[in-house]
Amino acid sequence: MTRFLAVAAAAATMIALTPAPGFAQGARGYYAATPVTAPEKTSLVTRSTVWKCGDGVCTAGKANTRDPIMCELVAREIGQLSAFRANGSDFDAEALAKCNTKAR
Repeated sequence: MTRFLAVAAAAATMIALTPAPGFAQGARGYYAATPVTAPEKTSLVTRSTVWKCGDGVCTAGKANTRDPIMCELVAREIGQLSAFRANGSDFDAEALAKCNTKAR
């Protein structure tokens, strides 16, 4: 019984110390879209992804959609973007220009 308790305590400690994947995204989210003009809404939904907007940027958690498509979807909702970031990496000028072709 003592061995079982020791193993259970070790397992509980390991689980408690293992970070959840959501924390790796940071406080701002997996995606960050910076619109040229501040959006009128504080939140919006693209397909099944919820975006929260504030301080000139809209952020969202990771979705099961390719990053360029996510950029196009949010640009379609909030207009031209001056920047788009996915997983901590900014889109280059070419990728951002392609994304902005879908802007409203």
